[in-house]
Amino acid sequence: MALRDYMASMDSRHPERTLDLLEPDFRFLIALPGKEVIGKSREDFAAYIAGRNPVDRAHEILRYSRDGDVETVYGVVTEGGRYCGSFLSAAVVSPDGLLARYQSFFTTSFELVDWSGQAANERSRT
Repeated sequence: MALRDYMASMDSRHPERTLDLLEPDFRFLIALPGKEVIGKSREDFAAYIAGRNPVDRAHEILRYSRDGDVETVYGVVTEGGRYCGSFLSAAVVSPDGLLARYQSFFTTSFELVDWSGQAANERSRT
């Protein structure tokens, strides 16, 4: 699944390798509390990565769906193992298996699916 690979790469020690998972004309919207980050190319996404704070961040996927070329995931973000918010993300995957479009909404004030640490991790593997 392309979005799982994307999340794992963004959480790695080398998030710049995520660029290898994107089409050259990759377009994206990342809606964060108080701001939106929008881009129209892999280069725009490289600038986004370069501007992120280096922290021990993890995207824990709790739900996943795929319908044709569209994948969606819902999960929580943790930093240093502590909950800091939830996300709902969707992507259009190209015939080559790369992300062509990506849209993500992150919030610190609402959980669609309750997260309970380790129990949530076990549910996401089934």
